[in-house]
Amino acid sequence: MKSTHLSLIAGAAVLAAVTGFATVTAPGAPAGSTAKSAALLPVERAGLVCPAPSNSELAETQYTAFTPAGEGGEAKGAAELKPALPVVDDEDETDPKKVKKAEEAAKKAKEKAEKPVLAVKKPGKPVVAEANGSSAPALVGTATGKLAPGWTAQQTTEVTAGGSRGLLGVTCTAPDTDFWFPGASTAKSRQDYIHLTNPDDTGAVADIELYGPEGALKSDVGDGITVPARSSVAVLLSTLTSEAVDQLTAHVTTRSGRIGAVVMSADDSAGSDWITASEDPSGTLVMPGIPADATSVQLVAFAPGEDDADVKVQLMGKNATFSPAGNATLHIKSSMTASADLKDLTRGEPGSLRLSPVRKDRATPIVAALRVVRGKGDKQEIAYIPATGPVGARATVPDNRAKGSTLSLTAPGATAKVKVTASAGSGGGEPAVETYTVKAGTTLAVTPKAPEGLKGSYALTVETTSGGPVHASRSLALASDGVQMFTVQTLPDDRGMVEVPSARQDLSVLDD
Repeated sequence: MKSTHLSLIAGAAVLAAVTGFATVTAPGAPAGSTAKSAALLPVERAGLVCPAPSNSELAETQYTAFTPAGEGGEAKGAAELKPALPVVDDEDETDPKKVKKAEEAAKKAKEKAEKPVLAVKKPGKPVVAEANGSSAPALVGTATGKLAPGWTAQQTTEVTAGGSRGLLGVTCTAPDTDFWFPGASTAKSRQDYIHLTNPDDTGAVADIELYGPEGALKSDVGDGITVPARSSVAVLLSTLTSEAVDQLTAHVTTRSGRIGAVVMSADDSAGSDWITASEDPSGTLVMPGIPADATSVQLVAFAPGEDDADVKVQLMGKNATFSPAGNATLHIKSSMTASADLKDLTRGEPGSLRLSPVRKDRATPIVAALRVVRGKGDKQEIAYIPATGPVGARATVPDNRAKGSTLSLTAPGATAKVKVTASAGSGGGEPAVETYTVKAGTTLAVTPKAPEGLKGSYALTVETTSGGPVHASRSLALASDGVQMFTVQTLPDDRGMVEVPSARQDLSVLDD
């Protein structure tokens, strides 16, 4: 009998480069170990999904996509974001004319979905597209070859009036199977929609669980939500339960397939923005980039395991780390959402929040996010800052403007140095590079140096060059009718490079 020859280690290396797994264990190696000889290789394929921007006819949206310049990747590549397919519920339709009309509409939608909205042609230069009104679709896409490492996309939406008023910004997410959203709500003053977007050619099935201050909320309709292939579904959280809860934690998992998930939150009195997923549960969390002029900061945290969590709450300010008066610690009961009103704790200086275990030997994993308000009265505007991982080797955020961008850098451990590169502009301009030192336990907020001769928008790429870990976020502000609208995006490691073992041995399946 003749069998196909397979090099297992080489196959594992290719899998890692394609999927972005950090390490690969060689066959037969002890658990937890990796091959002795490893190489750092660029990912060869990356996927992103972007939610439908808005349900307001007044919405003005700018999409921006970008791949950082640098070594790695194949000589060729592509990076495209295309419209998701509309979800059509016509199973019970019996009228032949209506069925035919629906089929024709579905055909046109499929043809439209094959035309890219954004297509990056080369690394180092952003591409932009615009869409207005409520008909702008969700996007799904893939990058390959030299355009895959660090590929990122952002959608920024301005709504000047109505219940969705605000500047809404969201970094398009990589598809996954598990998401935590502290800070969501089913309160009557809130309209929180969770957007589930499926990038694949087969359907996905998702479950949504809600946890308030007293534990899990009763819900009969949050299980088994079908997300059709290459489509997006928006679910109003208040329709999943009869309980109105001001601050809760939403947990999204998939039974089959993978999705991108993000929450659009609109507050009757304070505007709207996106809530992106918290960093995976961990004993220590960092939420970088609280604006200096924040008028209200609310912390929302959740302990998903069987143990309660007791955490220290610390603000890493401009010059030092300290605990807010009256909120030095927070007790988080297992499977219950806890919150703390930190008021205007920054008091005119930028800062970042760190949560760490009161007892080092009891580092109970938690998730967390901040709800940040700027302005007062009818001039309020909100944004959300989820806990996020460090910048690591490199992180990028697109859609920075000539005015209104602020980069926040915080070093929770040792002093660190970072290199910040402003890319060429989407319409022209030369890249600019600056280096910053971030002192241990502090937050540094800077106005990035824009590209020389900037036209259009540009991307910011942050690279850690020495010292301890750095966490970062970008705030984009835009004034409108006396309201300082703003949105905050975090900058976790882009995982554009992965460590894979060298294929030193051909472990082939031999002929019988």
